[in-house]
Amino acid sequence: MNKVKEFNAYRERMNTKMMDAPNNKLMKRIFGVDTLAYQDGALDAKTKEMLGLVASMVLKCDDCISYHLQRCFELGVSTEEMMEIFGIANLVGGTIVIPHTRRALEFWEALHEEAGK
Repeated sequence: MNKVKEFNAYRERMNTKMMDAPNNKLMKRIFGVDTLAYQDGALDAKTKEMLGLVASMVLKCDDCISYHLQRCFELGVSTEEMMEIFGIANLVGGTIVIPHTRRALEFWEALHEEAGK
């Protein structure tokens, strides 16, 4: 299984388990707020996903990075734009972000390969 399919299958399986758990009102609300936050508003969804990606890279959350990379890909972020996003994340987060950038670039390339681009 490729990286993208593996990530999506795991995410879907575990999100379903979390959402199906009893007495899980708080997590459902957090997921709801997260969904609303990334919709078009004063900032469009593409810009919000790029911001989310930078924040996720600085916070060093590989799952979040993969999620935002996928959303950026779906929303038409170019590879040239992505390289600038990676640069900003490393500028803000410092060299500790470099390993996450390597994995992010690998996932970005996998997204393109899966789409046949």
